[in-house]
Amino acid sequence: MDIISESTERGVVERRFDLKVADEVVPGIIWTPEGTTEPRPLILIGHGGTQHKRVANVLGLARRFVRHLGFSAVAIDAPDHGERVTDDEAANVARQRLEGRIASGPGRGTEVSDDEARRWIERAKRGTTDWMATIDALEAEPGLSDGRFGYWGLSMGTLLGVPLVAREPRISAAVLGLAGLGKLAGGSGYEAAARSISIPILFVFQWHDELMSRQSGIDLFDALGSTEKTMHVNPGGHVAIPLFERDSYDDFFRRHLGSG
Repeated sequence: MDIISESTERGVVERRFDLKVADEVVPGIIWTPEGTTEPRPLILIGHGGTQHKRVANVLGLARRFVRHLGFSAVAIDAPDHGERVTDDEAANVARQRLEGRIASGPGRGTEVSDDEARRWIERAKRGTTDWMATIDALEAEPGLSDGRFGYWGLSMGTLLGVPLVAREPRISAAVLGLAGLGKLAGGSGYEAAARSISIPILFVFQWHDELMSRQSGIDLFDALGSTEKTMHVNPGGHVAIPLFERDSYDDFFRRHLGSG
């Protein structure tokens, strides 16, 4: 892990890093409390589709976890996102397509071609590899991780997060949501991964989601193998989760990861 830059704002230290994973460079950010080098719980933050590691909601959550919980937080650019975009035109088309789906209104869910579904499955495989390598690197950094890891990721963060949480035993609690079962998620393989999960889960969903049908979200929650799982459903569209749910994230991670 190579630290590229470091800055501090209102008690939060932000360090930008690059991590070599196979033949790719995975860019990421670590947020930690200022003035301490003691190991502490660490939240992995998976961003949404067409976003990146320092988009506003990720930055806000990371700083909140540091300030409210005394934890550290980490985000990386998902494959083909952020600094890993290799085709700017294709990325813009994907963003416009997503915005169009949201503007079309709730009810249908996301319709994808077989080719697009295959790309999503491949992206999930790469994302799992990237995150597991990131956890390895974080554990090797002196004074950073105390072995307690949580995961937060909604929408694409859940599409990529379910396979990760299913495979990575070091993650002991996760906030998921804004996703469902279906071809986009990877079909039967994705459902099998969900059923193999046993850690505590907080699942957040929007009743009028434009990208995921209600039934697909309920089906994913039902498929999760965890005996301790909770589903929070609010009215509104895909990008309209109430801000008060952030209090739920704090309470959930504090309950399952302890104190920082």
